[in-house]
Amino acid sequence: MLYDCIIIGGGIAGLQAAIQLGRYEHDVLVIDKGEGRSTLCKGYHNLLGWPNGISGSKLRELGKNHAESLDVEFLHGEVIQAEKKMKQFHIYLKDDQQVYKGKTLLLATGILDRMPDIPDLISCLGLSVYVCPDCDGYEVKNKKTIILGAGEVGANMAFALNRWTDELVYINHEQKQVSPQIRKKLDEIKIHYIEEPFEKVLEVRGMIYGVVLMSGEVIHCERGFVAFGGNDVKSSLASQLGVERLENKHIITDPRTKMTNVKHVWSAGDVNVHSEQVSIAMGEGSQAAIWIHKSVVNNSF
Repeated sequence: MLYDCIIIGGGIAGLQAAIQLGRYEHDVLVIDKGEGRSTLCKGYHNLLGWPNGISGSKLRELGKNHAESLDVEFLHGEVIQAEKKMKQFHIYLKDDQQVYKGKTLLLATGILDRMPDIPDLISCLGLSVYVCPDCDGYEVKNKKTIILGAGEVGANMAFALNRWTDELVYINHEQKQVSPQIRKKLDEIKIHYIEEPFEKVLEVRGMIYGVVLMSGEVIHCERGFVAFGGNDVKSSLASQLGVERLENKHIITDPRTKMTNVKHVWSAGDVNVHSEQVSIAMGEGSQAAIWIHKSVVNNSF
């Protein structure tokens, strides 16, 4: 089957695009690996209509059900290769001999935050431990907060959160270098600095209340932030197709259409430049879908 659009990534941007394209009654296939930020976050608190928050998994479930009601097809799998042959895009999956073909392609592959693989830390994400100060700085207002991070990335997170609370502890888990100037600034605004790995997160039902350092010392808190830098931007497929990226691997798109420099390849969501919010991912998904629709109905191939 030749699909009007193949969407790679079933996160928030991909789902919103799928819903929009489904409402246009296009033939759409969403290929999703089932990983990503939205599978980990236990609560988004800055979304219109969800004042008490909603988990990423629930939002994904609702989005998939909505798209399926519009006859959008879903396939669980990992895309390992994408190429353009004549006027079609050919998509290849790991452990799948079938080739999936589309007239247009939307990359909604997202990013993954770099952090220690500590289960009790992951279980707190979105409930009491956060990654984005713009999304969730408000959540630490007047609360004792630990920043778990690396080097000056973690220090800069501490500076960003200082407007919300004056009870901040920065644990430089990876003991990466922090310049004397940054150390001085941390001291000046009374951010407690610890250069030592932590080995355990103390939590109850997703609510962090402290961490245990390698030395055995316990640092108590009410909230946490993660800031290690070096996030994994999932844009390798874009590179295969010749899509333009920044040095940090985020994809560059047309501001109006969200199409990349490669004709009929669009991109939406966290994998794009300056798009790391759920509401922005939704908007970009819809925005890309509108222009994909225009391309399909005008048969501009």
